[in-house]
Amino acid sequence: MIPSDLRDRFTIITPEKTHFEDFASDVETGLTSNPKKIPCIYFYDERGSLLFEKICDLPEYYLTRAESEILEKHSGDLVSSLHPETVLAELGSGSSLKTRIIIEKFIESHDSVNYHPIDISRSMLRDSSIELLNRYPELTITSVAAEYDHGLKELNRVEDKPKLLLWLGSSIGNFAPAEVIDFLIKIKNGLNPDDHLLIGTDLQKEKSILEAAYDDASGITAEFNLNLLNRLNRELAADFKIDKFRHLAVYNENQSRIEMYLVSVEEQDVYVADLNRSIHFEKNERMHTENSYKFSRDQIEFMAQKSGFEIEKQWYDSKHYFCINLLRPL
Repeated sequence: MIPSDLRDRFTIITPEKTHFEDFASDVETGLTSNPKKIPCIYFYDERGSLLFEKICDLPEYYLTRAESEILEKHSGDLVSSLHPETVLAELGSGSSLKTRIIIEKFIESHDSVNYHPIDISRSMLRDSSIELLNRYPELTITSVAAEYDHGLKELNRVEDKPKLLLWLGSSIGNFAPAEVIDFLIKIKNGLNPDDHLLIGTDLQKEKSILEAAYDDASGITAEFNLNLLNRLNRELAADFKIDKFRHLAVYNENQSRIEMYLVSVEEQDVYVADLNRSIHFEKNERMHTENSYKFSRDQIEFMAQKSGFEIEKQWYDSKHYFCINLLRPL
């Protein structure tokens, strides 16, 4: 429930068709594939979103600290590069914690700020928006509860001012390289000449640092990964035994990506009532849940050029673990 005093500054939109309608179909396809897989977009039910926020605070998970460092140091330079009427939009906004750094710089330069967060978790959008609106009276929020593609279409429908579209957290790494270019082309085709895209990219580094970031000592990332099975049990009436699976994160050096799996600790059958299917798992069989690609500077430049963008500015953290890229459409 949105407090009554905030309703004139907040709107939440759910497009008619969202990824939720595809959940059962995607799960069935993934569980009957060889190897088995579940798309990583389904991590983010309400509990999954909260667990991911905990991951961002872990000592091993350097990505959030590195990206925040860059934004703290360079967001003034960023905002000064933009059209004075620019509005903010964000893909996969989550709690919008890092976005506050940019919002505050916008408020310093503008009398008011329009913000359009796009996220698949409606509850996360509601809660984060309420917190932002209470913190910043200059802010107006129109949020879109949808997958990226649907959210972008809705954003372009409701906003015609120059936009800064944020895609932070190295979420770009969830896409294979060819998919990244295809998706960036979709974004580019929906932008105007005065628009900009700000992308966070995790850089290639030592295997030990990467694997620790996705397999923390306290087990929060394992809990986040295993929560997929809780969701299947709840939403598709499956009977996964959570203790019969374990989390695995490995760095594939040839592909420059972290791969996450759920591994069956024994031979077993799982029944998914809503699909009317029994799924067999061999002992130690892996079910793929996520890739997270890590990039070189040359790859970032190549992806931008191939998708019709020019890199206007780049900023790095002090360890050069992470890079934020300001792109403009050509």
